[in-house]
Amino acid sequence: MRMVATDLDGTIVRADGTVSERTVAALQACLDAGLLVVYVTGRPMRWMAEVVDQTGHRGVALCGNGAVVYDLAAEQVLAARTLSPEVAVRVAALLREAMPDAQFAVETLAGFRLEPGFQPHWDDAVRFRPFPEGDLGQLLADDPGLLKLLCRSESRLADDMLARAIPALDGIAAPTHSNPRDCLLEISALGVGKASALADLAAEHGIDPADVVAFGDMPNDLDMLAWAGRGYAMRGGHADVLAVAELVAPPVTEDGVAQVLEALLAH
Repeated sequence: MRMVATDLDGTIVRADGTVSERTVAALQACLDAGLLVVYVTGRPMRWMAEVVDQTGHRGVALCGNGAVVYDLAAEQVLAARTLSPEVAVRVAALLREAMPDAQFAVETLAGFRLEPGFQPHWDDAVRFRPFPEGDLGQLLADDPGLLKLLCRSESRLADDMLARAIPALDGIAAPTHSNPRDCLLEISALGVGKASALADLAAEHGIDPADVVAFGDMPNDLDMLAWAGRGYAMRGGHADVLAVAELVAPPVTEDGVAQVLEALLAH
């Protein structure tokens, strides 16, 4: 084991937004042992400070489902793989054909922007308002560095949305989701995902996939768990993840990541 790659929400971050002392201690033990610890998350960069404050980890994170390599200490983007505005507009048109009530927002290097009909369902919708609003073409007219296109269909849940999006966007872009109870899709540029970003980072450090331990719980973690030498799905995670995972960790409520890391470090 040379690298630990972990998702955040539902994996080490509990439903109340906290990370347990046991998990923080296990991650620190990995760092003390000389392992590379990487947060691999769908979160945008502006949501990382609270995790850094709780865990004290100030290394590199892969944000936006692998679209961004982010220096947690410097709060600086080191690299980004963006979706072109032209492809984003085409994706939106295809998704509106599949889901006529679809509304869109964008996570960009310049911040969050949204169509007037898009309803954010998260706390920073209040903290960070006002966000720039307009139709998708207007939002991307200055090519702000599109990290994720967000699609919301209030009449559906994410699993149904993803089932519609996968065939519609085949060969065009990469759709996924991170919450089956929400009505939100996250669309990245074709080829962008947690696994590809993690593979690039591992290669930079001369780390083989066999030496990587990864943890996740949602469909946006599937590629990462399959790529890593040891990929642990979190018990209580999405059924699609548990169905294909060879290894399962106890749930986040039982400090599952910490339990696994403690055992691996002991050996």
